Amino acid sequence: MGPFPVHPHHGSPFTGTRGQRTIRLLILLSLTLLVGSSAIGQAQPSRKSQVRTLSMTGFYDAPQPLPAGKPGDLIRSESFDDYDLPLSVNVVRILYHSRSASGQDVATSGVVLLPAEKKAPSGGWPVIAWAHGITGVARSCAPSLRRNLGHGPFLSMYVNLGYAVVATDYTGLGTNFRNAFLDAPSNATDVIASIPAARQAVPQIGSRWIVMGAAEGGLAAIAVAQKENEIRDPGYLGAIVISDIASAKGMLAPPSSSIKLTSLAYATKTVYPDFQPSDVLTEKGMTLYHAIEQTCSDLGSISEPSVTESVKSSWHENKLLLQYLDRSTPAVSLTYGPVLMISSDYAPSTAEAISNMCRLGDQVQWLHYPDVDPGRVIGDSVRDQIAWIEARFAGRKAARTCAGTP
Repeated sequence: MGPFPVHPHHGSPFTGTRGQRTIRLLILLSLTLLVGSSAIGQAQPSRKSQVRTLSMTGFYDAPQPLPAGKPGDLIRSESFDDYDLPLSVNVVRILYHSRSASGQDVATSGVVLLPAEKKAPSGGWPVIAWAHGITGVARSCAPSLRRNLGHGPFLSMYVNLGYAVVATDYTGLGTNFRNAFLDAPSNATDVIASIPAARQAVPQIGSRWIVMGAAEGGLAAIAVAQKENEIRDPGYLGAIVISDIASAKGMLAPPSSSIKLTSLAYATKTVYPDFQPSDVLTEKGMTLYHAIEQTCSDLGSISEPSVTESVKSSWHENKLLLQYLDRSTPAVSLTYGPVLMISSDYAPSTAEAISNMCRLGDQVQWLHYPDVDPGRVIGDSVRDQIAWIEARFAGRKAARTCAGTP
């Protein structure tokens, strides 16, 4: 028997008025995930547009030179209402100080979502910090430049349940700095710094918060929990990871894509200036490298050659590239606060990560679901996400999966 029991999870039904509201939202969210439309927004008037992206504006341009500031210091903010979100959701864009993967003072963008026309509770709105998955490395790949913010219906659901959502873009997505693709430590810094910046922009935001990361954003969420073991922010309450979690190296293991591997070369150059992308990329790979600097692959404007055409066979032997990947290895240091891991049933890398977390003494709970599609797992687990988040803000003790522990 392993270090923890493995049981599929079945959520218990909610009761009462709030529970009925939750069930309705769950149904709407399920429709959203299945048909790809903003079903939650269809329950009420919504800001609609056929255009998926928004134009880059001067809001995203950091002052030159950038005035010195601590991580979390707000540079500027603005209300913005052109997102394809329910009218029950107000949005404020933020630009704030953070630190790059190499430790430099940088500007990072993001958004704050909060309930519209509602009075904040005593102590302010409870906060969910959102860590998104990979979107690219170009400035235009910022989720805040997508009309639905990438996961707009999902995030709006939480706003309608009475939470503020703070969603960073990560440095270099939106702002004019280089992005560190898939770099958990720097992405986590951006998440943590977004919280005080959001409070400066929106005073109704409370001091207590949790972090939630989906897909590759799960690595950032774990890294937040690891960093909080040193920071010990009294307002931080825990982390949710919705991903078949693996190291960055594992996520890029074959079969991978030439865009992911080329983006990895770009990010390695961001952190290690001496790295030469041509050491691992072919001529076609370098053409792709320059293309991803300008646009996002998911918009269909990049022609992607095969991995063998783009990447040299010895790419996985490059020391700087491997050093970069090792920065994002999960479960290597103690996390602070409870962690809820959500994955599919078939997730051997997640099982390994949780086994390591148990050995470290982390307070981790693992819930897994039969569907292997990550998009469906995030929907199937909503009931359990909500219950876990409510318990953290209520001060109740979190469950622990590791065998032999309470």
